[in-house]
Amino acid sequence: MQLFSSPKSSHFSPLFPSPSPNPNPSPKSLSPLPLRPLPSLPLLRSPPSSAPSPLRSDLDERVAEAGEEEEEEEEGALVVRRPVKEFAEEGGVVDTGYSDGEGGGAWASSSSKIDRGLSEFAKKMPIFEPERVGGAAAEEKPLPINLELGLYRAKVLTRCFEYKEAENILVKCIKFWPEDGRAYVALGKLFCKQSRFSEARAVYEKGCQATQGENSYIWQCWAVLESKAGNIRRARELFDAATVADKQHIAAWHGWAVLEIKQGNIKKARNLLAKGLKYCGGNEYIYQTLALLEAKSKRFEQARFLFQQATKCNPKSCASWLAWAQVELQQDNNFFARQLFENAVQASPKNRFAWHIWALFEAKQGDVDKARKLLKIGHAVNPRDPVILQSLALLEYRHLSANVARIWFRKASKLDPRHQPVWIAWGWMEWKEGNISTARELYQRALSIDSTSESAARCLQAWGVLEQRIGNLSVARRLFRSSLNINSQSYITWMTWASLEEKQGNPIRAEEIRNLYFQQRTEVVDDASWIMGFLDIIDPALDSIKRLLNFDQTSEFKEKDTTKRTEEKNNTTDEASISSDPANNDIVKAVDDADPRSSGFNLDAFIREKLLLDPSELDKLMESPEPKKVAPQRKIWRSVQKTIHAET
Repeated sequence: MQLFSSPKSSHFSPLFPSPSPNPNPSPKSLSPLPLRPLPSLPLLRSPPSSAPSPLRSDLDERVAEAGEEEEEEEEGALVVRRPVKEFAEEGGVVDTGYSDGEGGGAWASSSSKIDRGLSEFAKKMPIFEPERVGGAAAEEKPLPINLELGLYRAKVLTRCFEYKEAENILVKCIKFWPEDGRAYVALGKLFCKQSRFSEARAVYEKGCQATQGENSYIWQCWAVLESKAGNIRRARELFDAATVADKQHIAAWHGWAVLEIKQGNIKKARNLLAKGLKYCGGNEYIYQTLALLEAKSKRFEQARFLFQQATKCNPKSCASWLAWAQVELQQDNNFFARQLFENAVQASPKNRFAWHIWALFEAKQGDVDKARKLLKIGHAVNPRDPVILQSLALLEYRHLSANVARIWFRKASKLDPRHQPVWIAWGWMEWKEGNISTARELYQRALSIDSTSESAARCLQAWGVLEQRIGNLSVARRLFRSSLNINSQSYITWMTWASLEEKQGNPIRAEEIRNLYFQQRTEVVDDASWIMGFLDIIDPALDSIKRLLNFDQTSEFKEKDTTKRTEEKNNTTDEASISSDPANNDIVKAVDDADPRSSGFNLDAFIREKLLLDPSELDKLMESPEPKKVAPQRKIWRSVQKTIHAET
């Protein structure tokens, strides 16, 4: 590599004058330039703005090779003069001339000045002292494993209601790893738990900007937040952004479909669920939602088929088993519904909804002892759930005594003092027992928790009925009016008020109240999609249906059904395809042949093996004091750290 241009170059001529009398020597007279080894200089890091020299590595190799060569110079060779610069005490640069390449004394005398000048210059540059530069850039970034540990620790602290410490950890995670979307999602959910919705929106917006809009989880969480806040248009836009960021994000398709179902757009919801199956494959949540839509449209065979697909996708999905059981209850298939409840508790033994709903089913069937036993098992595996105790208290009141019911009501109210249904149910029981003043106090306690919720509307309606029965009609009217101000769609409240006016001899006023209800009610009219089947909404072609739902059909059935759909593709539904499916026929047969004696489920053996509970000890577990709150995990970690430091 040539380091210098020819002597004719105007750039190097004034800096490197030739000592030869001939100002223009021929190229043949030129010999390679021997370079002396450079003196040792202090190593400095270049400022960020300066570009690295492309010749630095090559120069280092050239200098090393030059040190091994002989120091004798051939006669007539060019001697390179190097500029000598010394740094003044104030840091300024002063040119002192050029040192001869042969004179080592001049170079040695100036090298010490260069060292001193550069060291003084380095002290004044903050780039050489990182501790002087503040901010996150000066801090050393932790290892990536700390992100995983921080997210897990924040999750544990959130479960222990240590929201402030969890927030600090997540903020640090965002500071060091701004490109990771999990910290934004966790922090946004943490703010939502504390009803800090504006801050949650800001976190989601910041996360979308930091990830350049490519994280579908942040979009989806933001859409759910806006949906709960009632910003339907904004929620649709955010769900759309989530599906654009990742077409295989199943939660976005399902959440968007649920939003459309709540708005009454059933056809749109079906299309979204179909796209979810197309891009994401089989999913129990999508199949379950589709099955419920089919059940609502009275297409129970199709609903059973979709429920079967849901349980095939995830046999441990307790929600799918419970939803299927409730659909069977609508058809009075009680025996088959009981088997589905058994499957639900086997899929998730500690699920409080499974034990609770199964107990209510048995109580409705008249098996009070089994219902009581199921509720006690549910309380044993979920000792901090007040809803199970509330149902147990009502069951004991109806079939045993009010004193036992009061014990469970009192215990439930201590577990969660802000659970309104417990106070309302307790007040209703005291009213039935004739304790009017106690019932009023309990109703007031429920309203003091939240006076704008749906539970508050039911509490005002129940309180109004109480005042009506004892003759306080003006108070009852005010309570009914207050209840309707919260929930104007309550048919029971409107009709109860109208009945009150009729009993008081005001039929005209009663008719006005009924007319007001029909005028202001919100009607949800189902569109044509209820008549059509889900498979027709997706695609009228059988091949597309096979790809989406993966039917297990024989080749003979495929040919017949394909011919049938070709002949009737303009006005057909999927009823024939589903009813002809062998798997669905097995479901229908199982429903028809269901027998309680055919179930080999042993409840006592199950709770012994899976839950480690003794059936004979359930009453003792119910009499035990309320469970203490678990100590925050941070104290355990701190004690461990202190122990480690003490041992070291």
